[in-house]
Amino acid sequence: MTGPAVDMGIAAFGYAFGEDTEVAAVAHEYVDNPSRVLHWGYRTFHRAPEGVQATDLAADAARQALEQADVAPDSVDVLVLAGPDIPEYPAWDGAAALARALGTGRTQTLVLHEGCGAGVHGLHYVASTLALQPETRTALFVAVNRTSEFHRNRMNLVNTVLSDAAVAVVVRRGHPANRWLATAQFTDPEHCDILRVDFGGAVSPLPPPGWSSRKAPGGHDRIREQFADRPEKLQRFIEDRYALLAEAIDAACARAGVGREDLAHLIYLNDSAASISAIAEPLGIPLQRTNAALAPDHGHMGAADQLLSLGLQLERGEVEAGDVVVLCGISAGRWGATIIRI
Repeated sequence: MTGPAVDMGIAAFGYAFGEDTEVAAVAHEYVDNPSRVLHWGYRTFHRAPEGVQATDLAADAARQALEQADVAPDSVDVLVLAGPDIPEYPAWDGAAALARALGTGRTQTLVLHEGCGAGVHGLHYVASTLALQPETRTALFVAVNRTSEFHRNRMNLVNTVLSDAAVAVVVRRGHPANRWLATAQFTDPEHCDILRVDFGGAVSPLPPPGWSSRKAPGGHDRIREQFADRPEKLQRFIEDRYALLAEAIDAACARAGVGREDLAHLIYLNDSAASISAIAEPLGIPLQRTNAALAPDHGHMGAADQLLSLGLQLERGEVEAGDVVVLCGISAGRWGATIIRI
């Protein structure tokens, strides 16, 4: 069995959540057919109060993780922030803003905008930094989702309820538990436009008159538009989602020197039980060894799903020392997997 490219492990977790909100009580605020949303199986999600932004959630989670690990903010060698879908400001560095909020002083930072997948493959960039910089000892990796309801409809983007939360982990060189073993990810650039927001950037700075996220076409409408004249490609796209994710998982396993038979747990996006089962079952992983039981009470927290679920399962004793866990996910045209040994 080969060893990891760099010896590092997660020493502490921290979390921050928006306010717990019942899906059934507010679904009518987002869609005209709440029954469709309720069919997905979500019970509650987290909705940040007005004025609480991604930086606030990320900073709260980071402070908790740093305190648990007994690490002072100015001892962080590298800070990586993953997943802000719609940033608080254009031409703005959320990682630098988080470092300022924490009081790290001058430090190395990186911000990842790859959507849901960034919370999985972001650990690769932490490992890369530690591998190339032997003097680097401690990293802070934060994944956050704070839905901009002006731009996005929480219940009409994909078949999930978008939720506001953050997870932070302190990663230390040589830490013996929760060890990163490997990451693999790849992108199909053809699908990079599927979930984009069409205004707010340089091409179209302002939305059209009368536009609102409540009435705008949903994510599935965008997908159908993209494949309107190529129904066979749409069918292949739908069928290939999980096959490509299995390919990413196998690639990560190969790099880690483990096989599918070594995987004890799988943590995917906070999707429906059926979707999670479609990924776990071919790998021989039963549904009770996934995040399927956690997802209905948290919603889809963007890039925070996988690490947050891992931390909660560790607290509950649902994963044990020595277990090999695969974190995996899909974002717009990107598939990724990371292998962790508890």
